[in-house]
Amino acid sequence: MIPVRGTLTPQKPLDTLTWLRVGGPADWLFQPADEDDLCAFLRQLAPDIAVFPMGVGSNLIVRDGGIRAVVIRLGRGFNAIEPGATITAGAAALDAHVARKAADAGRDLTFLRTIPGSIGGAVRMNAGCYGTYIADHLIDVTVIDRTGQRHVLPANALDLRYRQSSLPEGMVITQARFHAPQGDPDMLHARMRDQLARRDATQPTKDRSAGSTFRNPAGFSSTGSADDTHELKAWKVIEDAGLRGARMGGAQMSPKHPNFLINTGTASAAELEGLGEEVRKRVLQARGISLHWEIMRVGDSLPDMKLPQVELASGAVKTQ
Repeated sequence: MIPVRGTLTPQKPLDTLTWLRVGGPADWLFQPADEDDLCAFLRQLAPDIAVFPMGVGSNLIVRDGGIRAVVIRLGRGFNAIEPGATITAGAAALDAHVARKAADAGRDLTFLRTIPGSIGGAVRMNAGCYGTYIADHLIDVTVIDRTGQRHVLPANALDLRYRQSSLPEGMVITQARFHAPQGDPDMLHARMRDQLARRDATQPTKDRSAGSTFRNPAGFSSTGSADDTHELKAWKVIEDAGLRGARMGGAQMSPKHPNFLINTGTASAAELEGLGEEVRKRVLQARGISLHWEIMRVGDSLPDMKLPQVELASGAVKTQ
């Protein structure tokens, strides 16, 4: 046992910590009190023990067998937001909170308002919305490496690209710093209200989902502009393959937005991932397009799990 000031819990179920409400236990869940606590813990942790940094679980499927690792989840000691000429945000700060705090200070990070999750995850996957990405604003990040050493990395060291970065495995983001153009606070808040209304009209925000399931084959986010093309958007190719509303047990491709994988209440992680893989297979057959997961899937599957058949909105179809 390594002494910590935070909380270190063995065999911690992760289903309550993910937005999809699925997942088996982590060998250990560590919730550090602050950055010093995190550094000290990692310095003492045996190098052969795997580490998995986890945000708020907004873009994640933890498989039913759980994770053979120490899962590190940052909390209150890492959620400060400091607006100024630049915006500094702890990795656990919610994207929406950062957008609002920045707007209060007359700084424009409004694209973050409708992105689910926290800043650490947003940086790791170069999150974006309405044609703007983390890469457009990020100055640098503070990270802790597997040996407990602290580093400040400039944005160009992360190789940020569409829904990807090259941050080394096991490295924990603790803070990010952004430049944000000036703007009128009232206008910025009005823009975010408009964004929220558009999101709620088109996405299943009341359901258990993990946001967009697959990356757009076009290689960029929706811009929200009038000339935005939908031909190579993930939702469009899924719909064209007849998979809007498709179900596997308690998992479903949302009838409201077919690129949202939702837990209708009883889904296992295996059903969610299995439905996603079935969608990938059928889109490839129908359109010749290979969809890539945007949701991260981690951990071990349970052996000998039998998946139910896929049901299309028009009836049941057996998987092959």
